[in-house]
Amino acid sequence: MIYDWHIVKTILPSQLEENKPVSVTVGNKEVGILKQADEIYSFAATCPHASAKLCDGWIDAQGRITCPLHKYKFDPKNGRNTSGEGYKLKTYPTEVREGNLYIGLW
Repeated sequence: MIYDWHIVKTILPSQLEENKPVSVTVGNKEVGILKQADEIYSFAATCPHASAKLCDGWIDAQGRITCPLHKYKFDPKNGRNTSGEGYKLKTYPTEVREGNLYIGLW
């Protein structure tokens, strides 16, 4: 897949807090960003079920993004719904280049 890479100008990778999702506008999309251990993940900022803001939710003990509305859970690595409802969260490739965060959109 060919990505259109965008620099995130509103936050640096070093400013991300562990397991605290943040929402940013990248291109024309709202994107959630999550730092876990030494990895940074990017995903659609709204739940694919009912469009709740996922960054208003929390990270459970297994590191999954939990929707604040219906408590659906998503793996930030691949968007897989881990609570069994069958929805998939859109995820985006993320890279750190020269201290800046880049997200690949399509």
